[in-house]
Amino acid sequence: MSAPTWKWFIEYTHPTQAHMHGVEQFVYSGKTKYQDVEVIDTDFYGRCLVLDGKIQSSQYDEYIYHEALIQPAMIMHPEPKNVMIVGGGEGAVLREILRHPTVEAVVMVDIDREVVELCKEYLPEWHQGAFEDPKVRVHYMDARKYLQKTDEVFDIIFVDLTEPLDDGPSYLLFTKEFYQIVSDRLADNGIIALQAGSFNPRFIEPHAAIYNTLKTAFPIVRSYWNFIPSYDSTWAFALAAKTHDPLQLPEAEIDQRLQERGITNLKFYDGETHRAMFAIPKDIRTAIANEKRIIADDRPLITY
Repeated sequence: MSAPTWKWFIEYTHPTQAHMHGVEQFVYSGKTKYQDVEVIDTDFYGRCLVLDGKIQSSQYDEYIYHEALIQPAMIMHPEPKNVMIVGGGEGAVLREILRHPTVEAVVMVDIDREVVELCKEYLPEWHQGAFEDPKVRVHYMDARKYLQKTDEVFDIIFVDLTEPLDDGPSYLLFTKEFYQIVSDRLADNGIIALQAGSFNPRFIEPHAAIYNTLKTAFPIVRSYWNFIPSYDSTWAFALAAKTHDPLQLPEAEIDQRLQERGITNLKFYDGETHRAMFAIPKDIRTAIANEKRIIADDRPLITY
């Protein structure tokens, strides 16, 4: 029996490394003002959103990424009411936030309207109609400018951006100046959570620099991580807070808060998962401790 003939999508993660995905259908391919966009149907991971040649999320495992990014900060806060999203084009971040009945308003600011509209059309399983929720306001503009102009105060700000590429739209949203702006717009017990690069020891420097940079604006900073199958990588997140420490929240308390808020249908996150994500391997702890770089507007972080 002959092997199937596939079309292939190749994702380069380094000049000397790439991942190959067998494609059943190229659903959409185009270019917005800010980035290249593809929607592909793969045999192994289902439908995938690809921005600037990199898979952002897949139908098979997007719940892992989005629950990991959103739920720890949401469950840490005793009563999150006013929430902001920087980026988050697929709408799955909205979906996860809106699970919490305490939420009264969500502001989403994404610079690329075209990507959001494409996600609304091609990724309905991600957003599940969250864009239509009356609690949600979506603005299409630079999130840094929005935060500088608004007088709103947020309980939690989530930063769900693409990697800071040299010609991409997000590299000035990883700097100490930006994190100070975020801190100024957070309540006294506010929290920021963000995707923060690879946890692969070979590529840990960007995450370590983000960690150090967050420490310039917040007294509590914690790394956490999980393996994302469609990335074929351990992926890093970071959580920074003014008063709440995720390491001080017991497993039983997490599960109790989820139960009290009626959140019983998560696939990935619970108290035990929380503890595992915030347990950092020794080699990564050492690499973070040894990194001294602070990211600034005039010294931005640029990744491959």
